[in-house]
Parts: sequence; structure tokens; C-alpha cells
Amino acid sequence: MFLCRLGSLNALSQSRRSGFWSRWLGCRLPSADSVGRVAALMVPDDIRAVQRGVYACLKRMKALMPPTHGLMLAVLDGHESHASFHRHCDGCLKRTLKTRQGERTQYYHRHVALHLVGGGLRLTLDLEPQRAGEDEVAAAMRLLKRVAAAYPRAFDVVAGDALYANSVFFNFVLGLGKQALAVLKDERRDLIADARALLPQTPPRTMRHAGAECQVQDVADLNSWPQVRSPVRVVRSVETRSVRRRRTKELESQTTEWLWVTTLDARRAGSAAIVQMGHARWDIENHAFNELANAWHADHVYRHHDNAIVVFGLLALLCLNLFNAFYQRDLKPAARRAASMLQIARQVAAALHAAIRSGVTRAPP
Repeated sequence: MFLCRLGSLNALSQSRRSGFWSRWLGCRLPSADSVGRVAALMVPDDIRAVQRGVYACLKRMKALMPPTHGLMLAVLDGHESHASFHRHCDGCLKRTLKTRQGERTQYYHRHVALHLVGGGLRLTLDLEPQRAGEDEVAAAMRLLKRVAAAYPRAFDVVAGDALYANSVFFNFVLGLGKQALAVLKDERRDLIADARALLPQTPPRTMRHAGAECQVQDVADLNSWPQVRSPVRVVRSVETRSVRRRRTKELESQTTEWLWVTTLDARRAGSAAIVQMGHARWDIENHAFNELANAWHADHVYRHHDNAIVVFGLLALLCLNLFNAFYQRDLKPAARRAASMLQIARQVAAALHAAIRSGVTRAPP
């Protein structure tokens, strides 16, 4: 269903009359209700074990190489898959919203995903649902503990948005033997005040990143965050790029400021590496959440059950990783230039349907 991007269990069930299923399964395809019911009873760790096998295979093939600075990055971020005022299950989170009809209770599901960013293939390794009464960081720590045990050498640095600039989270990452990096935003913090006081004494370094000219300043060995059991480092990047306005077609200069806090030592990761990793945090939005929601129908509620939602989410991650590995590692550059990823996905689905017509031997037990 995911590889063919059908979008629903009902769309899958429309192929029940095909002779492919009797040859492949030895019986008819179960109904949509049966597939959803079984997903609610499955053990998610079994799918995670398959994901670990895919990772191990790609690692042996040297498809997961670090970038030029030598550090593999794990990005954490939360994603809300769907929300409803009517349908809910035992695992739903709740919030009260003000509407034209007055205050109403909305039910929703939210999870945290871990996305691996290196110099080559990207992988979204795992996800963890956010439970009632906890915030995103608590779910992320539970996810990170499991992933660090399953993939102990897969990444060196853990990155997140400003929500993760949290002393409890930073200490947790250090306890796992990893380094932490997060966006720094709250101007009321003593850490920002001390960093800004030292910035005039730090000469900026000019570099370019993603088409922008960056003036980078690096302030190390700060003890202004005593709750973290290690000195931290603040990196500031003032980035200027040319933007063409859609209405006037004129080029305008646009300047933005970024602040990151990290436990990484300057001898291990220079200022350019911090800027690169800080911006790589958006990779989980562009190449995981947006891709899964818009192209893979991963936000669809296949079965409104807390365990089934996790199972279908993990299956979507597995299919996305397999497809990306096929697209980047098995296709030659000329084939990738000739067709988009969507076109290649359609060809994959056509090949699967062609296999149905030509007949396939039964699956091994």
C-alpha cells in the first residue's frame, strides 16, 4: 500500500479480487477492517528490527557517510499527524480551542521523529508518540534512549529547535556520550546576555552557506548555564542573501540572525561545521515530514488506534527509506536527471502491477 502510494486501506482492498494475492499469500487479501485490526495488535519493535536491518545493510554498503566535518547528525522534531473534534481513541491528546461555537475539545496525535543527516543518504530511523501530560522533549528523550541503544554509533550530535535548548535534555544527551546542539532564542536568558556581551570582542569570520554570505562569531567556554554539566558554546551567524520578490521581480537584500548553543568543542567542530549542522535541522521538515505527508499519505488515519498509528507510521518510514536508497544508490545519474522521484515512484508501482499480471511465485514462509 505504501510503496504504491494508494493512500488508504480501502484503496488496497479494491485489489482483493486479483489473483496475485492467492499466488503470493496462498489466500485472499484480508479486508481493510482486518488489516487495521491486525495493525492495532502488532508489536512496533518488530518493524523497528526490520529498520535496523536496512540500516546495517546501508552501512555495510558505505551509503551512510559523514559530511566533510566528519560528524553524523541526528535531528529531533515533533509532528502532529492529524486532529479531530469528533473521532478519538485512548491514545489521543486533548486541547481546548475557542471556536465560533464556543470552547471545544480537539483530539490529536503527535509524535517525535529522529532523522539521520550525513553526507549521503538520509534516513528517518524511528518515531515515538507523545503521551498525555508530557511535552515534546520528554517524548524525544524516550525516543533518543531507544535509538542510542539500537544504533550506538550511528550519530555523534543531536540537534533540535529552540524547544530543545533545555538543561535536562542537554545533560541527557551528554549522558548518552553524544553532543547536543539547539537553536537559542529566548533573549531573557543569562546565556544570551553573556554571549552578546562577548560578541563585540570576537572578530567575525566570513563564509558562505547555501547561497548566503555569513558573518560568523564563536564564543566558547561559557559557564552561564550552570544547570548543564559542561561548558557550552554559542555561535552567531548573520546571513545576507539576495531574494527576488515575486511581485516586483526585483532583487532585495535579506538579513537574518541565527544563534546556536552547543556542547561541541571548537577543536572537534569549527564555526562552519556548527552553521552547517544548525541549518541541517530543517532537513527533517523538508525530507521527512513534508515528503511523508504530501507524497506518502503518512498523515492519513488508517486505523484510529494508538498502536496502529505507530505501526503505520513506522511502515511509512521503512518504505520511505527503502525508496530513497533505491533512488540514490541503484539508479544511475542519467536516470535521476531524466525523471523526478514521483515519476520513479509511479514506475515502481507500475512494475508491481506488472508483476501481478505476469504471476509471482508464493512468498517464502
